[in-house]
Amino acid sequence: MQTILSDELLERIRHRAAGYDARNEFFTEDLEELAQVGYLGLFSPEKLGGLNLGLEEVAQLQMRLAAAAPATALGINMHLVWTGVARAFSDRGDTSLDWLLAEAAAGEIFAFGISEAGNDSVLFDSDTVATPTPGGYRFTGTKIFTSLSPAWTRLGIFGRDNSDPENPKLVYGFITRETSGYTISDDWNPLGMRATQSRSTVLDNVFVPADRIIRILPVGPSADLLPFAIFANFELLLASVYAGLGDRALRLAVETVTTRRSKKTGEVYANDPNIRWRIASAAIEQAAVRPQILASARDVDALADHGPAWFPLFVGPKIRATETARRVVDAAIRVSGGGSYRNDAELTRLYRDVVAGLFHPSDDESAHGTFADAYLGPITS
Repeated sequence: MQTILSDELLERIRHRAAGYDARNEFFTEDLEELAQVGYLGLFSPEKLGGLNLGLEEVAQLQMRLAAAAPATALGINMHLVWTGVARAFSDRGDTSLDWLLAEAAAGEIFAFGISEAGNDSVLFDSDTVATPTPGGYRFTGTKIFTSLSPAWTRLGIFGRDNSDPENPKLVYGFITRETSGYTISDDWNPLGMRATQSRSTVLDNVFVPADRIIRILPVGPSADLLPFAIFANFELLLASVYAGLGDRALRLAVETVTTRRSKKTGEVYANDPNIRWRIASAAIEQAAVRPQILASARDVDALADHGPAWFPLFVGPKIRATETARRVVDAAIRVSGGGSYRNDAELTRLYRDVVAGLFHPSDDESAHGTFADAYLGPITS
């Protein structure tokens, strides 16, 4: 891992993170340096110019990157989701997305234009209209949380084709930066994860040629490889970001309490039994996160067949990582004193960044529904 993300590179990335956050600015320099070490082609085979890593290895890299700069890791995650999807296809004998792996290794940046306001069906339905037209489809709708907005060169989108009302379809495809008809909104002023610049993208009759339409699926849950591959990479890489964030918060807490002294006793706070208990509790929770993520990622790489049990294996690590990270950051702030309340303190930034984990799919309610169905079966009348 250190041959790709060296300590020196991570220190430069960590040093820039506060400025990106304060200025609500994209992580341009981070992206340039990550591209130079081959990060865009992590999943791409060596024969295509990539580093030929699997999901388990990429998840570990994302944990390491997120410990330096969570917003940078979350932003580049969206590129890694698409390239991870393409790698999952290739590993399972479907070469239809090998072009994506080649373009990523060559420096193209892929973004994730899937999310829509109020669409809790996520991948299983869309409010964006996909209209069949000679030579392809035209898409009209609004995508939210489009990370990498200032930098992407390829944007994956999907919409609903209602041309046959009795048999509506979901259409997935890619546009390029040069495609006409889209507008990137200047609407990004969030609480945290500011450097991702995940602005809204408005699609107005945007044309996607047939050779960049990657899937046409029925509305609703599907056993197709695409939803599987998106869920696998999105959930596990997302969990990896918050695992890294939690690791960093815990480390900051330890550094603080081992140097900060009580005026009353003269002892370092690391000797206070209440603080030791709080740090230990956070560490116990945090220790369970990484193994769960990596076990699921390892099974994806190994082409394991868990059937319908796959989805709890993807959703569970995401919920554990995001919820644990929130509790660990809270514990870190509690033991670090009033200095952590400064707006320019790293823990304060982590406190704001970690809140974003609440909003990424799958949310808490959806995850509990997934597990309830897995263990109890569907609700019966």
